[in-house]
Amino acid sequence: MDIVSNKFIILVLCLFFIGGGCTSVEKKIYVHLNYTFPCVRLLNATHQIGCQSSLSGNVGVLHVVESEENLDWVLRTGPNPPYMVILEHQLFNRSIMMKLKNSSSRVAGVAVVASNTNPAEGVSPHTACPNENTGVYSESYDITMAHCNVTLWNPFGSGLSYEEFDFPIFSLKDDNDTQLIRQCYMDHNRRVNSSAPQYPLCAMQLYSHMSAVTDTATCMRRNAINFSITPEAVCDPLGDSNVWAATRPLNNTAKGHKMWESVVIAAARLDSRSFFFDVAPGAQSAASGFITLLAAAHALRNVTQEAPPNRTILYTFFQGETFDYIGSSRMVYDMENQQFVVDLDNVHSVLEVGQVGLHTDSRLWLHSDPVSRRNNTVDDVVKMLVENLQSSLTGLNITLSEPAFSQPLPPSSFQRFLRSRPIPGIVIEDHQSTFSNRFYESMYDNAEYLKVSYPQNMTQEEQLEFATETAMALAEVATVVARALYKQAGGEQSQLNNINADAQIVTQMLYSFLVQSNNTWLQQMVPSDLASHLKDTPTNFYVGVTQQPSEPTYLVQHLLANLTGSVVNVTQEDCQKQRVDEKDSESKHIYTYTWVQGAAPPNSTEREGFCVRSTVHTSKALSPAFDILGEYNSKDFSTWTESRWKTIKGRVFLVASHELEMLTLGVGVGVLLTSLLLTYIISSKADILFSSQREPTNATY
Repeated sequence: MDIVSNKFIILVLCLFFIGGGCTSVEKKIYVHLNYTFPCVRLLNATHQIGCQSSLSGNVGVLHVVESEENLDWVLRTGPNPPYMVILEHQLFNRSIMMKLKNSSSRVAGVAVVASNTNPAEGVSPHTACPNENTGVYSESYDITMAHCNVTLWNPFGSGLSYEEFDFPIFSLKDDNDTQLIRQCYMDHNRRVNSSAPQYPLCAMQLYSHMSAVTDTATCMRRNAINFSITPEAVCDPLGDSNVWAATRPLNNTAKGHKMWESVVIAAARLDSRSFFFDVAPGAQSAASGFITLLAAAHALRNVTQEAPPNRTILYTFFQGETFDYIGSSRMVYDMENQQFVVDLDNVHSVLEVGQVGLHTDSRLWLHSDPVSRRNNTVDDVVKMLVENLQSSLTGLNITLSEPAFSQPLPPSSFQRFLRSRPIPGIVIEDHQSTFSNRFYESMYDNAEYLKVSYPQNMTQEEQLEFATETAMALAEVATVVARALYKQAGGEQSQLNNINADAQIVTQMLYSFLVQSNNTWLQQMVPSDLASHLKDTPTNFYVGVTQQPSEPTYLVQHLLANLTGSVVNVTQEDCQKQRVDEKDSESKHIYTYTWVQGAAPPNSTEREGFCVRSTVHTSKALSPAFDILGEYNSKDFSTWTESRWKTIKGRVFLVASHELEMLTLGVGVGVLLTSLLLTYIISSKADILFSSQREPTNATY
């Protein structure tokens, strides 16, 4: 669709109404769309995925597809291609999208109307075998278990998120904008008695031009080329920071092996994704696991101080696991190269909390690696961990079971540890084989799916106090995890009944991550400079790029500090300088001091801040392929990058027929040429047209 004439009309109108400004004229022509979420381009070592528009945006005549049969108008019979296809959420599937992709010359773009409620059937745009090329199972480990040969973990996975589309695809919130689009379509574009609609037609323009192309190696090479004073990068590596804390203070500046130190790693992932950028609710795939681990860490705070176990429990929260295990692979790499606070020789065992929010019949499954368990030493420690988990069930309505011994591990961070060496470990999940999560890595993996909902007319404060069934169930899982960790670390059996997760804390965390982080409970746990980053929307769990710390990272960092640390009586200045007083030069190597804004007393607006001392630290969650190895074609580490872009927007307008556009353009050009000709004639005859007789210089009066 040619929009040159539209721009010309705006230019002409601006010339006539320059006193009023061009912006108001444009507003009368275009209706800009709000709440649009684009599909963006990602790249790795071999190819690119995602979507993009042309540099000036893609324009097409709107066509609402009400059923798969309506596609024929877009793909073959419609007289006004290219079309901007409006899809209802139930039609956004692989079958329809691949048909549109294969007829891209007639398709300008796709706008998906997101549903306000979750669909009944399973939807997952992720692959059926997540991270299959970067886990432990491979030709060199156990080829029979590689590529999900034994268990297809995500049977609803369509792989749509890993396809490349050469047109823009946006998600639209089902609100006034979508009603306007539908009305515009009904008024101008809908066929009447099977006849083609008449001009003017309703059209849409989507902007999402991506700067990077081909693959990661290409875009990183272009990043390094400096042809201008202010060079612009075209892509950025995906990554963020891992968050970790220990039950016993560890000197963070002394990297590498710690003599006589033995750690039990408690792990969970922080990230998720969906087909659309900035829409990654991750309730089951990410939040259920790390909220459970946070609650377990809180339950262990007092007992690990009063009756410390022999081993140290190391809480680790990994970022970027969706994209080939960015966070866990980096931590393992740093451990191998003496760049982390401990090394792999210090690791006794691993307990990872995976997807645990949908356990039916109160049953959870303990997954282990059958290959490493062929080693008797590893098998003995795994059996001990299973026994510790089973013995932690006292007073709880939970059943723990193990899958068949021949079943491999599900996709998990623990696999990256096993790639380095055989380490004993268990991954706790709510599924025996295939995922219970029907919306894995999709926009529907949200609070509704996890059954986090509240009675109507509740205030925010009441919702923060309302314990849902999900919160109580996750609190029980957290209790099991906490007790098992304490026992695995060598803690006393007599202390187990004193370890119980707080369902109220779980309730508040579920609300903060799945409903809105901008609430009174979370506000008092963060520094004042981060309070403005709290949002009135659910947390976006997409990992993002390394230059921009993601919301889950800093929220978990400060929550973990508050839930495991202690309040110390130091000044704000000393707290922010990471010390107890002016003479203290050692604490900063062991502890992290955070001045949080605290709560406001009744009848006051001034918050009473305080200092929290904890063992919480962050470490890089950036693939070694980027900042260490420079191997952008690596097969061992993640090579995912995100393309940069300048504009993401959409707008709707009426478009005239091509003939009328050409006529308008022709008239405009004619007026321009006529004005130039008149200007030339007037200029050439100026001495005649504008002359006046002058009086002689010697005239007297």
